[in-house]
Amino acid sequence: MTMKTSNVLPPMAASACKQPSERNKHHPTIFGRFHSGLFWALISPLFLGVVPIFAKIAYAAGVPVFTVVALRTVIAASLLWLGMFIFGRHYIPSSTPAILSSLIAGGINGIGSLFFYTSLSRIDASLGQLINISYLIFVTVFLRLIGQKISPLTMIRTFLAILAIYLLTTGSLGTPDWLGVGMMFVAAMTYAVQLVLSQRIMIEIPAPTMTLYAMTAMAGVVLVAWLFSPSDLTQLSVNGWEAVLLMALATALSRLTLFLGVKGLGSIQTALLGVSEVLVSLGLAAIFLHERLTWIQWIGTAVLLISIFLVRLEKDSPRFVDWWKLYWKRRIQSSSPHFDKQK
Repeated sequence: MTMKTSNVLPPMAASACKQPSERNKHHPTIFGRFHSGLFWALISPLFLGVVPIFAKIAYAAGVPVFTVVALRTVIAASLLWLGMFIFGRHYIPSSTPAILSSLIAGGINGIGSLFFYTSLSRIDASLGQLINISYLIFVTVFLRLIGQKISPLTMIRTFLAILAIYLLTTGSLGTPDWLGVGMMFVAAMTYAVQLVLSQRIMIEIPAPTMTLYAMTAMAGVVLVAWLFSPSDLTQLSVNGWEAVLLMALATALSRLTLFLGVKGLGSIQTALLGVSEVLVSLGLAAIFLHERLTWIQWIGTAVLLISIFLVRLEKDSPRFVDWWKLYWKRRIQSSSPHFDKQK
């Protein structure tokens, strides 16, 4: 006798086994979802671009690195929970698999944020952001690895990205801080992992729900790290608190708009549009931090942007492989030899 899927699968997995037409019949049209995602994906870089600037201001005010990361993330998560309780309580409940998946994605990004802000304490904000946008390369490679061949164009773009990073790091006025550069690469990779995971997770849940639990996990990870090296919060200056609070607000808004963009466009297109955050960071760093790039670094910037925008020429764009669905299907089949058989 055929086993009913709905009695075995958790809500998230059962939904994954539905046909696309079943999942989307109550959702907006693909056309409307694309334009909504495009809007949010263009807004997100505005918030992402200002966060490193506020971080630099906080460092200048004497706030320790781990304190900056912990306060920024915990406050951002608290703002999201407060906003959900007031304006969107229906976004809080979700299935256990969806919540756990969001927590895992957020935890990975939380580890990356520790590397990101430690790196910013060692290198310029503008240089850090230029290196960080290599996450688009990681996104492309990760999507290829889950079911698609790596094309010659992808290999060329990866080579260009490596060349660009070399020019950006060796073209500085002083000796490059390779530890800071390496940390920023780790941050870019974890950010890419979160983007790829979020694309699958938000098949099942709204972007605000994903944002809420991902930020909660991020806050937990960085808070644990801060407890190993705590600082006296009463000694923070007014300028330090202002910078951290603005970072927290920008972080909450950047994550919400980011996931709204991923839900509508997918991770690769959202990452491509996210490159514009570099323009925001470069402009603000020049105005408020008086940072400048050398001519070699400008060449590196151009090479990196070429590498990133060449994604538009990629053929056979990566299709998302639904590992979650495959896992639950195999689990059901192994538990019942009669699964999917006729009576």
